[in-house]
Amino acid sequence: MNQIPDQVLYRSFSREQWKQCGHQLPFIDMLDQQIPRLAALNEPLTPEEIRDIYLPLACWLHDHILSYQQLRQKLNEHLPGCCPPAPYIIGLAGSVAAGKSTASRTLQFLLKQWPQHARVENVSTDGFLYPNRVLEEKGILNKKGFPESYDVKKLIEFLKSLKAGQDGVRAPVYSHLHYDVLPDQYIELHQPDVLILEGINVLQVGMPGERRSSRNRVQSAPLFVSDFFDISLYVHAEEPLLRKWYIDRFLLLRETAFKRPESYFHQYASLSDAEAIRLANEIWETINLPNLMQNILPTRRRATLILDKGENHAVQQVHVRLI
Repeated sequence: MNQIPDQVLYRSFSREQWKQCGHQLPFIDMLDQQIPRLAALNEPLTPEEIRDIYLPLACWLHDHILSYQQLRQKLNEHLPGCCPPAPYIIGLAGSVAAGKSTASRTLQFLLKQWPQHARVENVSTDGFLYPNRVLEEKGILNKKGFPESYDVKKLIEFLKSLKAGQDGVRAPVYSHLHYDVLPDQYIELHQPDVLILEGINVLQVGMPGERRSSRNRVQSAPLFVSDFFDISLYVHAEEPLLRKWYIDRFLLLRETAFKRPESYFHQYASLSDAEAIRLANEIWETINLPNLMQNILPTRRRATLILDKGENHAVQQVHVRLI
């Protein structure tokens, strides 16, 4: 996988260069104690990673959010009511096991510290997967996470409602324990200042446009989830690392969540190390790797900023889009 993106499109910063972009902020001393609740399973997060990578990123996003808010305020001064309260939307993409959940939670915590945008919500697109029964009916349960496994129409309506300034917009909830969308359970959003929308295919998933049969009418173009983003991030790592992180997480889940009787994967709790590694490799080869190569990785160059990871989930380079 091409590690360095198109140098015409991106300016690349080493870790040492990037960490100079951060500010000394009053809440920096409280970061260390937040790590246990920010780091996802088997996604290491160190104080150095927060200070060197995520704090500069949060400062960079803060400047963008302020510009967004100021522009909307100016527009409302000239055209009163033209810009209802609407969140600044950050799309966060990347492979399975890349560390998206840790990145989104860390950014959510950091961005909340500024009073200008203290209401920051974090939503995963997992809730917009079709329920298992629908995937089974479509014959694509083994393609969960592929673009066709999402209810993109519902996801786009969710984003439309937020950008229209509606209050009480609801996002469905997904359970990794039950491996399914939970019926009648929702996260309700009340006009947040910022929304982080995290998911493996957020830069790719689209919905076919409405087709009109009349020759006198123009056919509408497809509408993409990323059309609603004000900025987009991509968490990248080379495939061997992603595979290793996925297998390591699978082994850890075998010792924890899989042991719960209500877990969808309870049958795997009794696997030996060799059996678990073989199964995890098989899942990676047949599902996660094809999805990565066919759908996720090709969208990387659409991101505004790319976090390029090395060993232990440590970001080695940051690539910022110039065009």
